[in-house]
Amino acid sequence: MRRKNEFFITSRLITALVASMVTLTVAAQAPSPRPRLVVGIMIDGLREDYLDLLKGYFGEDGFKRIMREGVMFDDVNYGTAVDVAAATAMIYTGSSPAINGIPAAMVYDTEKRISYPVVHDPSKIGNYTDETYSPKAIKVSTLSDEVRIDGGGLGNVYSIAPSAPQSIILAGHAGNSAFWINDVTGRWATTTYYKDVPSPMQSRNYSKPLATRLDTLTWRPLMEPEKYPDLPAYKKYYPFRYLFQRNDIDRFRNYKTSGPVNTELTDIASDYIKGLRLGNGNAMDMLSIGYTLAPFAAAKDADSRIETMDSYIRLDSELARLFKTIDSNVGLANTFIMIAGTPPVQNNKRDDEKWGIPDGEFSPRQAISLLNVYLMAKYGNGEWVSGYYNGQMYLNHKLIKEHDLDVKTVRAEAADFLVRMSAVSRVWTIDDILAGRAGVNADAIKRNTHVDYAGDVLIEVNPGWEIVETDPVNKKERRSTMRTGTMTAPVFLLSPDLKPQHISTETDARSIAPTVARLLRIRSPNAAEFPPLRLEKK
Repeated sequence: MRRKNEFFITSRLITALVASMVTLTVAAQAPSPRPRLVVGIMIDGLREDYLDLLKGYFGEDGFKRIMREGVMFDDVNYGTAVDVAAATAMIYTGSSPAINGIPAAMVYDTEKRISYPVVHDPSKIGNYTDETYSPKAIKVSTLSDEVRIDGGGLGNVYSIAPSAPQSIILAGHAGNSAFWINDVTGRWATTTYYKDVPSPMQSRNYSKPLATRLDTLTWRPLMEPEKYPDLPAYKKYYPFRYLFQRNDIDRFRNYKTSGPVNTELTDIASDYIKGLRLGNGNAMDMLSIGYTLAPFAAAKDADSRIETMDSYIRLDSELARLFKTIDSNVGLANTFIMIAGTPPVQNNKRDDEKWGIPDGEFSPRQAISLLNVYLMAKYGNGEWVSGYYNGQMYLNHKLIKEHDLDVKTVRAEAADFLVRMSAVSRVWTIDDILAGRAGVNADAIKRNTHVDYAGDVLIEVNPGWEIVETDPVNKKERRSTMRTGTMTAPVFLLSPDLKPQHISTETDARSIAPTVARLLRIRSPNAAEFPPLRLEKK
């Protein structure tokens, strides 16, 4: 009997031991909880060299925190120079403009001969604005869409940014709302495509309108001018001071590229996190923010370094404030943060003539006139050129068809004529681009060109020369200086599951979205062109 009892006890001990081992194994293999809040931050014009230059001026909880605790990709390549809308679409879709449908914030209408926002949709109605926009132009799914779909609609997805195209791209097709600053009224505006108008935004528009607050806003340096690094002496003696007064019709447009606009964005983001209780529901929520470090639109001269550095230092404080709000209301341990820079736009003011840098002026209007005269001499009377926009010349396809001409031949003739102009360095036809024959960066030019919006001929103006145009809205002369060179931007991922890492090798911008999707354990956007990157986890 004793042996039987001993056998029974031994069997129970072995069973209990095996069961405990299985339990421990299952516990060890169980995945960590997914984040309750995803924060996507796009920073227009963020540069790795400025982060390095100013790191001694940053606090511990802003840029330093993401560089210290996050994964840093310091060389993310977008292929060619793209604007903030196209760059944002590449990061959020994991695909190039040729696929995702967003080659730029503004595109050209050859029939009306005007540029218009790529997100324009006359079937929708504006809210707090007469603008009619929607995400219809985005041809694929985005990270925001996939977050919302993953939660079956229980999670919420919001976006805020200075410009409409970027805000709409950030919200995607499935977002709850997308808000931006209207250029004319200064109100935070949206479109009726999105169903939500969050209470913090309603309150801001009615009780704290930006138009009233800008009357008393002055942007001046945070520090004494001599404390900013690498400034020439004359900049130290004449620090900047900018006002946003009612009599300036461009005050809201200028404000949207100023350092102080980032404070407004952080205020709203904080109101959303606290007021809407983001990250406290039964599914992942997502908040996307479009900050800016772009060259200030109303800078007084070509050297706007002090304005740019001041914007970096201000944004560092805003990031620290945002992270503190997240930690207090959701917990940084429960939050996934992506911060992606978009390639910086060079200051568009020409260098002073006293420096002797070779320069000149390129007038698109004159180029159109001369090309039209040339084509009339060759093919007969008519208006052969429909217009010029953003380096692209558009031909009159209807007239070409009426004369029973081959459009490729006419394009080639136009390109051959334009390349002989003194202001022009290189010219490619759309046929060259699609065939991958457009210079040393042919593949990047091809994938960043969307055929539905592309002109017939792409013109590259000589570096250092000014392109002189007339703004179709306010009829003011608009000048921009041509500068070449591929610009990259850093990207940061901050997650409690990731080990801090610094990745210096070149990273394609299209790999970011699938990488984020993998870390969130959601589907990758449906047009992602690259597999996710493998990052070291804790």
